[in-house]
Amino acid sequence: MQKKHPFVMSIAGFDPSGGAGILADIKTFEQLKVQGLAICTAMTVQTESDFFGIHWQPIDEILSAADVLMKKYKVVVAKIGVVKDAEFLFQIIKKIKAYCSEIKIVWDPVLKSTSMFSFFDLSTVSKLKNVVQQIDLITPNFIEYSMLQEARLFENLQNSCSILIKGGHREDKIGTDILMENGKEVSIEPSSQTSVFYPKHGSGCVLSSAIASHLALGQNMEQACRNGKAYVEKFLTSSPALLGFHT
Repeated sequence: MQKKHPFVMSIAGFDPSGGAGILADIKTFEQLKVQGLAICTAMTVQTESDFFGIHWQPIDEILSAADVLMKKYKVVVAKIGVVKDAEFLFQIIKKIKAYCSEIKIVWDPVLKSTSMFSFFDLSTVSKLKNVVQQIDLITPNFIEYSMLQEARLFENLQNSCSILIKGGHREDKIGTDILMENGKEVSIEPSSQTSVFYPKHGSGCVLSSAIASHLALGQNMEQACRNGKAYVEKFLTSSPALLGFHT
């Protein structure tokens, strides 16, 4: 059993371009010195600029894979990416918590693609209210946060779940994230005003997996979010193309 590199599990979609989903998560895990495990929730057909389709994996196969991995490895953080509805997410979290209630869970709520293809069935959002109580961090962008807020998802969380609202889609203070934790709001500013940040396919996946990695390494929520942001900023400056590099 590994001790130096804690185990972090990604439960997310497969993107054949390698820019997003479980491939992006594993690349991030490797760079940040955690041991990455991966379970595929969906097979997509896409490039960094175009989306063509998705095939959801059966939930029983996902849960079976989780059984195999979690019996063998001591997972300390699970990052969840694209899921098709609230029940799908609930079943995954229930399985994780059945093994260890102390496992931290980060959910990156991928609701729509850039081309506006809908992943998550928004008609089930109201059913998420009981689910979010078991999540440690949700990382929506401003658009996703607004959609979830309309469904009153974040009411009465009782400090059980932190929210990091990503600033890439802000009209003011672009790039400034907001961490909502224990009833307080903390602004996380871009690290440099001089760097040129290029749009990147999969940047949200990279950020959430970087935060999950830092949580696994023992950092508190704010530290993990700040260091995750620093990692994704390096990713955003890695090239002018939509596909970035992990260095």
